[in-house]
Amino acid sequence: MRKIIIILGVSGCGKSTLGIALAQELGVNFIEGDSHHPKTNISKMKDGIPLTDKDREPWLIKLSDMLLKHQPEGAVIACSALKESYRKLLSRNITKNNLLWVYLKCGLDQLKKRMNHRDHFMPLSLLKSQIDTLEEPKKGLYLKCSLTVNNQIKQIKKKLNE
Repeated sequence: MRKIIIILGVSGCGKSTLGIALAQELGVNFIEGDSHHPKTNISKMKDGIPLTDKDREPWLIKLSDMLLKHQPEGAVIACSALKESYRKLLSRNITKNNLLWVYLKCGLDQLKKRMNHRDHFMPLSLLKSQIDTLEEPKKGLYLKCSLTVNNQIKQIKKKLNE
């Protein structure tokens, strides 16, 4: 059984970039959490309206069900997973020893710069609400988003081999 690796952090921290590269390196599927948001959530975010816990719940349940299907072969998912309650819901179907949380920690200036240089439905105006909502995880691997993707992958592989 391979690991489910959940890469979390606020918008712009590099979850998808790392997730795609890591999944390719490990030979597992990559799941882009943002592509599974309901249209109503995407519309709210495009309009600069922060999502509520109620908005996020069906999305997290859908992602959790997807992870369960991928548990035997492993997968990498990029998902903001900002609160501990979101992480519990997201990982509810995954055996704890089959799960690795990777938190990408990023400074505000770097986040703003990254968000200004991408085409995404999440506007820069919602970054503050994500930062305010974020509950840094108590467990998992913390990585600086300023590291190169190759260095991030090396640290993740080292953790997987422990």
